[in-house]
Amino acid sequence: MGFLSVLSMAHRWMAERAQPGDAVIDATSGGGVDTLALARLVGERGSVFAFDIQQAALDRTRERLDALRASGKEKLAETQLFLQSHEHMTDCLPAALHGKIAGVMFNLGFLPGGDESLITQPSTTIAALEAALALLRPGGIITCVVYPGHPGGAEEAAAVQQWVEALPDVAVSTMLYRQLHKKAAPYLLGVEKKGK
Repeated sequence: MGFLSVLSMAHRWMAERAQPGDAVIDATSGGGVDTLALARLVGERGSVFAFDIQQAALDRTRERLDALRASGKEKLAETQLFLQSHEHMTDCLPAALHGKIAGVMFNLGFLPGGDESLITQPSTTIAALEAALALLRPGGIITCVVYPGHPGGAEEAAAVQQWVEALPDVAVSTMLYRQLHKKAAPYLLGVEKKGK
């Protein structure tokens, strides 16, 4: 059978914590795979906020969502797309949702099939992770898939892992999901906010 892919495991971790009606964030919408998964997960009573700095990514995401909505087969969450870097997510969300977000997904790197020289950067990613952690409710989760195999990816992966490892264990629980024999393969970091 084999292990779940890092993306499938990120979706599983999110599904274990987010419920219908919740508010969630896709910090890097890319092709819309995670945005769609979140829109399905929280359903028509929920809210999804998705961010990307490339209009092409948001267009792909919108097309993916619109195609499924047009089929009438599923009821998806209301989704707001922001042409904005993810470190500005706090400014884009209603103040009433601060501290109430069920989950935030990060899928770093570059837009597949797009401009591969345009990649996520450690400085903005760490700022976005800080913002995401502040926005989470107790029991909420951040999932972050990192890609050490492309130029610039190893540095960003190391920065993200260092940030996660430095978080106080009284405030969060952390997890690493990785193929040990493939050092350049993507891997997943999870941060769950403690509290009641």
